[in-house]
Amino acid sequence: DGDLTLQQLPASNLTHILYAFADINPDTGEVFLSDPLADTGSLSTNNNLYGYLQQLYLLKKRNRALKVLLSVGGSSYSPHFASPASTTSGRSSFATSVLSLIENLGLDGVDIDWEYPANAAQAADMVLLLKTVSEALVPNNFTVSVACPGPFGYTYLLLAEMDQYVDIWNLMAYDYSGNWSNATADQANLFRSSAQPESTPFDTESIINYYTSQGISLTKIVLGMPLYGRYFNGTGGLGRTFSGSGTYSVKDLPLQGTTVVVYDCNAGSSYSYNTAQRQLVSYDNVDVARQKAAYIQGKLGGAMYWESSEDGTGDGSIIRIVTGVLVGDDGLGLDRASNQLSYPNSTYDNVRSGMP
Repeated sequence: DGDLTLQQLPASNLTHILYAFADINPDTGEVFLSDPLADTGSLSTNNNLYGYLQQLYLLKKRNRALKVLLSVGGSSYSPHFASPASTTSGRSSFATSVLSLIENLGLDGVDIDWEYPANAAQAADMVLLLKTVSEALVPNNFTVSVACPGPFGYTYLLLAEMDQYVDIWNLMAYDYSGNWSNATADQANLFRSSAQPESTPFDTESIINYYTSQGISLTKIVLGMPLYGRYFNGTGGLGRTFSGSGTYSVKDLPLQGTTVVVYDCNAGSSYSYNTAQRQLVSYDNVDVARQKAAYIQGKLGGAMYWESSEDGTGDGSIIRIVTGVLVGDDGLGLDRASNQLSYPNSTYDNVRSGMP
C-alpha cells in the first residue's frame, strides 16, 4: 500500500508477512505475480530482483525469524481457482508455478486464499489442490497456509481432509457485518452478545469451535484481526437499519466528532457513534485488541492482521498491543524459527548470491 513502506513494517513484532495477491491463470492453473513492475522491478535491464520483493528479502536478512509467504487469490482473483483445481493438470501447474515463484523470489511458502469453494465438488477439489501443493513444497521445507473463512463458507470445506496438508489456518474472523447486512452489527466480535443478540449474528468463538469439531488443532489456528472498521450511516445504533456502509482504517479511528466509544467486554467488540451524523463504526479498539490477545494466549497459534498499512501508530498500534500481550513489548517471545535465505536455483543473480 502506498501509505506504508516496507521499512515501516514492525518486523520485530511479526513472524510472517503474507504478500498479497498473486493471480491464477484460470485456463492453465499457473500462478503469476499480479503487478510485476511493483513486485520485481520488471523493467530492470539486468538479471537482479528489485521492487517490493527485493525489499522483503533484505528485510528477511535483517530479521532472521521473519518469513514471507506469497498469498494467492483473495477476493479479486478467487474466481480463477475453480477450473484449474478441478483437473490434475491444473493442480500440477498451480503447484509447480508456486514452487518456482518461491524459489526464484526468495520466499518461505504460500498462503492459499480461495474465497470460497462454493459446493461439494469445489471443496473436494480444494483438498486435491492442497495435496498437490503440499507434495511440491513440504520436501523443500516451505510453509503451506490457508486463509480460511470466518462468517461464510466454512461449512462447505472438508476441513479434516484439508488439515493434513495445511501448516497454518489463518482465520478471517472479520466482516461479520457490512453493506450486505440487513441491520448494523459487530463486524469482528469474539462472542455472541446475550444482551443484544441481534448485534452479533456471527461470533468468533462459535466459528473456532466448529473448526476444532472437525479436527483442527487450536494451535494451528491463527486469529485474523481487522485493521479497519466498518461504518454504517443513517442508523440509530447496533441492531438497527442503516442507509449505507463502507470502511475506515483503524489509524483514523475514532473519527473527529465521535460522540461515544463503546467497549463491550462480554461480546469482545467495540464501536463508535456520532449522534449528529447518525454514523456507527464497528472496529477493534485497543481494549478489544488486548482482550483478543488474552484470548489467543495459551490457546491459539497466534494473530494475523488485514492489513498492515491500516494500523495505528504508537500506543494506538493494534499489532504492537497484541504482540506486547502475547510475548512482551520487545517481541523476544515470538517464534524464532529461522527463515530461508539460500535459493541456489533462483533465476535472479542477486537472490542466488544472497544479496550481499
